[in-house]
This record gives sequence, C-alpha cells and structure tokens, in this order.
Amino acid sequence: MRDFKAEHIAIIGTGMIATSFAVLTSSHGCPTTILARKVASMERSKAGLEQFYQDMVDQGIMTRDQADVCESYVDYVYDYADLADADVVYEAIVEDLDAKHVVYGKIEANCPRVELIMSGSSAILPDRLAEGFDKYRDRVVVAHPFYPAHMVPYFEIVKSDLYSAPGIAELAEGFLTGLDRKPVVLKKAVPGFIGNYLQFALWAAALKLIEDGVCEPEDIDACLNYSFCPRYTSIGIFQHFDNGGYKLNMATCNAVFPSLPRYDGAPECIVEKGTSEDAWGAKSPTKKGFYDWSGVDMAAYQAKVLAPYWKFIDWEFPTEPRQM
Repeated sequence: MRDFKAEHIAIIGTGMIATSFAVLTSSHGCPTTILARKVASMERSKAGLEQFYQDMVDQGIMTRDQADVCESYVDYVYDYADLADADVVYEAIVEDLDAKHVVYGKIEANCPRVELIMSGSSAILPDRLAEGFDKYRDRVVVAHPFYPAHMVPYFEIVKSDLYSAPGIAELAEGFLTGLDRKPVVLKKAVPGFIGNYLQFALWAAALKLIEDGVCEPEDIDACLNYSFCPRYTSIGIFQHFDNGGYKLNMATCNAVFPSLPRYDGAPECIVEKGTSEDAWGAKSPTKKGFYDWSGVDMAAYQAKVLAPYWKFIDWEFPTEPRQM
C-alpha cells in the first residue's frame, strides 16, 4: 500500500454518494471540486452537503465554525476544463455503462494530471469500466462505498484483471486509508463484490423463509436485531465460526446448506410486488411493502439507520479555510 494524499480531488456526479464523498474529502482538508450537469443538480448537492455538515454539528461532532471551514474546501463547476489540475477523480454517476464511458472520455480530454480514477459503481465490473478509456485505461478501479461515504468506513476496491496498472489498487487503498476509511482490495471481481454479495445472500435466505411460509418479515428482522447481527459489529464471521469449533460448524453446514435457496433471479415474492419504479415499499404511493409504512416517522427511521455510524467520524478537521 502506497500513501497518497491528493492535491485536488474531482468528483463527477451530484447524487448522495458523490455529495457524501465530498463531505469525507473536504472534512480532511482536501481541495474538492464537484462537477454538476445543471444548476438544479448543483443546488440539490449543495443543500445535501450543508445538511450533512449541520447533522455533524447537531451531533456535537464539530462546531458550526469547523463545518464552515470544511465546506470551504468544496466548490462546484459545470465544465470539465475546470478539473484540469485534478490528480484524483471519483466518478459517482448513474449505473449506466454508456453514460460512464462518455464521462471517461471527457476525463481523458480534460485532466492531464490524473493519477487515479475511482468509480463508485456497485454492479459494473472494472474490466467493462476500463474499456471506456484509451490512455487512462490502466488507472481506473472500482472503489465502492456504502452510504453515506463519510460515515460508513468500509470501501471495496476492485481492479481490472485485464487493464489495471501494477500497484493501482494499492494506490487507491492508500488514498482511502488516508481518509480514515477501511478499504479492502479484492483479488478478483465478482458480481456484488463483497458487501452486496453477502448482503443479498442473506436477503435470498430471508425471502426463501417467507416464500416457504416459515415466518413473517418482522420475525426475521427480530432475529437479526436480537441474535447474531449485533455480534458482527464487534467480531467477524470467520472469527465467530473459528471460535465455535470445527465439529459444530461442519454438522450445521451439513444440516442447513442443502436447504439454502438457489435463485436464478429475483424470486416470486419480489416480482409479484410490482415491476415499475417505486411500485412498492416505503417510497411507493401506497406505502405498502413487506411492512406498512403509512404513518411512519421517516426522519426518526433515518436517524436509527445512521445511529451506529456516528462513532466513525473521529478524525481531526481542518482549522483554516481553503486558499483558492
């Protein structure tokens, strides 16, 4: 791993991942420029940035003056030419390969100093991403975060098997470690990488229990909340099963593995909920999913989502505003 502190970070995109990544970089005193496509998206991102910082003030993590200093390290532009001196680019646009390739062409045309290009993609494999480059094909890696990126320390770094330059994944690792993240470097790419691969394996098992009529959704959530999930916030799954011993592990594997689901795609209990965007769940017009979300205080729900992660914001913030 090579230590690497960027002189100028360019972020392509204005969504919540892009904006939370800007909170991460700016609160470490890194000059950061967010490229927006239009005024409306810039305004949404700026409002999100300000809210993220206000939330940290409200949590007592920083003062309002400290938040103002951190925010001074972020600016917004609309033209790729304004990213000419960037040495790190973080791409966080929609999960559309063609759209990403268009962006990559503009990075090559306008960013002559870039050493490292990271994509926040959660699904597209790095070989496919790299094909959108010509001269920078060997400098791109996936650096997939979990939201919000300034609160959740984990990043997974995935290089291209075909195109990545030697050491590029370690460069990304050093950069993210310098931002107080906990990156891991995968040996090879797999759909879902690590986090979503594991998360959706658990989701598949949970859905199979529902389809088989074993229990209700709230029973599964009770199991996760009050049995093994809290354990895994302090120890790892391999530590846990190592500690349990070989004989118990083997016996349970033999008993449980044959019944685990083997889905080829989304199971029927998901498909039947509706295939149109936001057709079901908390964001749907009906407020109905596996749960009834009508009347739920969503602000309080979001506070519960974020509660475990505040403790990870524990670095020193810049004391002087950005000098332009």
